[in-house]
Amino acid sequence: MSFQKHEKLHIKQNIKRNLTKTEVQVLAAEWSEHCSYKSSKKHLRMLPTTGPNVIVEKGYDSGVLDVGDGYVITVHIESHNHPSAVEPFGGAATGVGGVIRDILSAGTRPIALFDGLRFGDIENDTHARWLFKNAVAGIANYGNCLGIPTIGGEVEFDTCYKNYALVDVASVGFGKKSKLIKNHANTGDLVLLIGGSTGRDGVGGSQFASDALEGEDRSAVQIPDPFIEKLIIEAILEARDEKCINAMKDLGGGGLSCAISEIAESLGIGIELDVQNVHLRESDLSPDEIMISESQERMLVITSQKKFSKIKQICKKFRIQCSAIGKVKKDKMMHVKNGNETLALLPANFVARGPLIDRPKSKPKYLSRIPSTPKKKTQKPLSKILSQLLASPNIASKHWVFRQYDHEVGIRTVLKPGFDSSVLRLDNGKSLSVKIDGNPKHCYLNPRYGAIGCFEEACRNVVCSGAKPIGMVDHLQFGNPEDPEIFWTFMESIEGITDFAKSMNIPCVGGKVSFYNETNDGPIKPTPLIGVLGLIENSPLLPTSPTKNDVIILVGETKIELGGSEYYEYIHNFIGGSVPQVDITASKKNMKSVLTLISKKLLKNVHDCSKGGLAIALSELCISGKIGCNVNLKNVSDMPPEESLFSESHSRYILVVEKKNLKHVKDLLSKNKCHFSQIGIFTGDQIMFEFVTKPVLKLRVDKAENLYLNSLEKIIHNG
Repeated sequence: MSFQKHEKLHIKQNIKRNLTKTEVQVLAAEWSEHCSYKSSKKHLRMLPTTGPNVIVEKGYDSGVLDVGDGYVITVHIESHNHPSAVEPFGGAATGVGGVIRDILSAGTRPIALFDGLRFGDIENDTHARWLFKNAVAGIANYGNCLGIPTIGGEVEFDTCYKNYALVDVASVGFGKKSKLIKNHANTGDLVLLIGGSTGRDGVGGSQFASDALEGEDRSAVQIPDPFIEKLIIEAILEARDEKCINAMKDLGGGGLSCAISEIAESLGIGIELDVQNVHLRESDLSPDEIMISESQERMLVITSQKKFSKIKQICKKFRIQCSAIGKVKKDKMMHVKNGNETLALLPANFVARGPLIDRPKSKPKYLSRIPSTPKKKTQKPLSKILSQLLASPNIASKHWVFRQYDHEVGIRTVLKPGFDSSVLRLDNGKSLSVKIDGNPKHCYLNPRYGAIGCFEEACRNVVCSGAKPIGMVDHLQFGNPEDPEIFWTFMESIEGITDFAKSMNIPCVGGKVSFYNETNDGPIKPTPLIGVLGLIENSPLLPTSPTKNDVIILVGETKIELGGSEYYEYIHNFIGGSVPQVDITASKKNMKSVLTLISKKLLKNVHDCSKGGLAIALSELCISGKIGCNVNLKNVSDMPPEESLFSESHSRYILVVEKKNLKHVKDLLSKNKCHFSQIGIFTGDQIMFEFVTKPVLKLRVDKAENLYLNSLEKIIHNG
């Protein structure tokens, strides 16, 4: 490990002596980009993090939201990009395990998982297909073994992820407010390591994840064991109920080095530990390897001397190992020993708070070269274009993925994957709606508007179930932050997310930044992902399939905003144009109006308009009801038909309304001054669009259904 110039100066000014070999390894882990957030930390402070539902405690690894009646939900998001690109099954599985332990560390039971996945061009790239299949299998295997439902997510394919994978996993927990772990520690308390044994897997994982992926370093990939994780969950929750836990932290990136320094720093304590007391999988591990191993299924727990025998008894009952590896001291130092030998002795806050970096930024040169419109569009019938889009990997149904996940275990799932959002039943009679969204195509062309658009889309999705957004988590994924052009895209994204969060009063309750997402072919496109949590006070809107003569109302304005659209990129192979921009005022009005209509039970179904535009959103509704539609595009906009059909303008909702409720719906939308129009009805067996009096697109519903439901599986199995 070689420190950067400013880090060497920081060490010299604060420690005033040469570091030991172990201290170098500890700092290398904690000061890696992956653990220290040295390029992003000072900028993340701009995000709003407080709100009426937010509960803040010292040292939590997850965000906590109060959902009333003495209950809380917890949420966290993690990534396992580099490991999943090297070993997709194990890399993705351990990503699931880590985020679940983050939820557990607050003292809440994990109740759901959702994921965001990115791979290369699976139509033409066999390696991308292999990565995709195995990452999905890893997530499914781990979640299913634990009995925690994977209730939703999203999948996207783009050539920028060639030979790479982005695997983001978020988890939600639920529990009683009174049972939250209030992290604290007293001098003389014991520091315990509970769960799996420490091995060589994952040694140096944080440094591995803090650099461009150049080789297949399999030793840096952790090995998953969901069965131990299941036992840890039950043991920890029982220990919580028995009041055995004073403080707790997951062992994630950086292993013991980071867990010890971070919990000591957050609680203002010192910790002395002896590596000889750590239970090992391999007996010949060196002390340094023990400190930076990222072996999975391990929790750090601080307990009192009085409760130690009780927690040991609980661990024995669940057949998991429990070692007392150290004790709490007053001196605020991190003291690592090997028997009587001191290996490291550093102030905990010095280790946990690495020096931050002011990165330069500059607008990428490629943005000035982006064309505004295609020179010549491929002339194809619109019905052929719609057929191609319905079968395209980014739009076709992802039920091949969902069906591998057990999304009903735990009996909380009210709305399953495949809808705009997924909905969970809570014990207090309320429901929780969750969705994760990203759009690297938009973010590449305009990182600010693209990031805001991902955020607004996730909000729209939870609104479609009748939920009011109460919190968000973000995961910001970019290339090398040392490149000023890449850092500019990061700053634009985070500033956009901050502006939207503040204007909508939606606090950020957790997140992650992942840099160095690069391969030999260069950096990935800017890929911020936004997860939104919405609370439903009463009952959610359970979508009813449209039937004959149901009226179609489009809320929101359709504009010429095809930049980064699937239509431009998949059909015309064109990268450019103006990306959709969110009008905050319109967004608020439309959200509020849709939520009011749902609460008044005036709608059969609500579907948001996003990827693929109006043509895809309406096709999905027709496929769900096995019924056609007749829509006049003149009522959508004055633009040419393809712009009306495939524009991906934000803040738009398709309402399915029974005729008896039509007047009430229109009156409320008019009163709230929303932009809306009645664009057609559901009828027949054809998806049909007209422009004035001329039919411009016709596609049989059964043909659309076959393309939409079966294309992804055909690509996966047949290439």
